Amino acid sequence: MNQPTLNDKPSPRVRLRLQQDDHIFIGPGRADVLQGIAETGSIAEAGRRLGMSYQRAWSLVKAMNTDFVEPLVEKQRGGQAGGGAVLTPAGKQVLQAYRNAEGAARKAALPALRQIQALLR
Repeated sequence: MNQPTLNDKPSPRVRLRLQQDDHIFIGPGRADVLQGIAETGSIAEAGRRLGMSYQRAWSLVKAMNTDFVEPLVEKQRGGQAGGGAVLTPAGKQVLQAYRNAEGAARKAALPALRQIQALLR
């Protein structure tokens, strides 16, 4: 069986992380959790969509809420709807800035990645 190569994929990916030493402040997984919360209003549902447990999604939210000057996610308790979660204005700003950086990095890196891709088997 042939091993898949980058040439089998339509376009190379660029993955960004803002980190200091080994500590990640925001990266693809954390941004995807924020996106999922924005779309579903639920940490649990965001985790399910990403194939992660509620505990893992909640631990990422807690870490981000600790790392930034203001919390990025607020939990909403109870009620008939059973609670949920929303992005704060800071959470929306961080997510948008991260997505903008992803797009800019992809655009800047694509010519070089295509050059590398051309040299793959």
